[in-house]
Parts: sequence; C-alpha cells; structure tokens
Amino acid sequence: MPLAKRPESSVGVCLESRLRGGLDELSLSLDDRQIEQLLCYLDMLEKWNRAYNLTAIEDPAAMVSLHLLDSLAIAPYLRGRGFVDVGTGPGLPGIPLAIAFPEREFVLLDSNGKRMRFLFQVRTELGLANVTEIKSRVEHYRPDILFDGVISRAFTALRQMVSSTAHLRAPSGRFYAMKGRYPDMELSELPKPYNVSASHRLQVPGVDGERHLIEIGSTP
Repeated sequence: MPLAKRPESSVGVCLESRLRGGLDELSLSLDDRQIEQLLCYLDMLEKWNRAYNLTAIEDPAAMVSLHLLDSLAIAPYLRGRGFVDVGTGPGLPGIPLAIAFPEREFVLLDSNGKRMRFLFQVRTELGLANVTEIKSRVEHYRPDILFDGVISRAFTALRQMVSSTAHLRAPSGRFYAMKGRYPDMELSELPKPYNVSASHRLQVPGVDGERHLIEIGSTP
C-alpha cells in the first residue's frame, strides 16, 4: 500500500537528513520506503501529540534522536522472530523496530486507550502487517504463543519487569530492558533464576546521556 506523500519542506528535508545520518552511524541499512515510513510515523506522532500528549518531547528534530534512533539502537542485539513491547506508549521502540524488520512480528502492549487509537492509526496508515496493538494491563495479557523477546523502554525496575512479564517469555527467550545509566542496583536485586545474559553500552546519534541495553535470561 503506497504511503501518503509528505509535503516537501526545508524542515522535512532536514529531518530526513538527520535520520539518514543517524542510521549510517548505527550501521543500519534501510530502504527509501522504510525511511519514508519512519518519517510519516514521526509526523503522525507530532500531530497527535498536540491533542493526546503522547510524549513530553515536542521538537521533531529531538524526536529523531530520542525516539527513532534510540529505538533502533537496539536492533543489532535482538534475536528471534516474535517480540512484545511492554508499556509501548506511542509505539516506542516497537514501531521503529517493526519498520526496520518487516519479517519479524511485534505486539505493542499498553493499557491506555488513546495510545491504542494512535497505534491503530499508525499501523493502518503505514501498512504495518507485522504489528498488533493490544490494549491490556501486562498481568492480564495471556498470548497463545510466547515471545522470543520481551522489550521494555523505561517501563519499570528490572525486578518488577521480569516478575510481571515472565508469563510472556518463551523458555529460551530473553528480556530486553532499555535503560539510561547502567542499573547496578536494579541488577543486584534480580530474583533467581534470572541473570544478565549480556549488556551493551549504546551510542545513540544525537543523544548525549548514557544509554544501555540489558539482556536478561534465566537458568534452568
């Protein structure tokens, strides 16, 4: 399905240049349609944000770095085919990742109705056949098929994350927790049998603060 054409403007050209430059720094190769989908998503987020307060970030240039590139920075570390984005909010990181990986499936989970209406519109307008939005509290969501990855972006403390989402993860799957500073204290409080499988210091183009991805698995 063809995307609605974004109006040409100097601002739009600047955003596209910023996005393409950031993708180059992340060593991510996306085609022109995927670039257009990301920019259309950004445009929708900016417009809906005025009425629905979906994000505290209002500047589109800042959204490129703090939302799009920040979400895509974890792309090299994902393993598997099926993922759930817990507490997805306006679709972060799930929507950018779904655009980057059309061969993978992403469930976007949130209990907020206005966010679900936004995500439905995004999925429909961008033609994202690999996205399913689910309105539910995490403890009430019982999928038929468990996920290879449970992703969270500033969702909650790690101990609470693994305990509240453990029923969503396949036995060989992993939790992917996106954090700012390295969460030493939170990691020390992880309950058994959970353990850190890997940790990654992320370099997000245009973002000065620390960013980390913590992968958590479990021992049999």
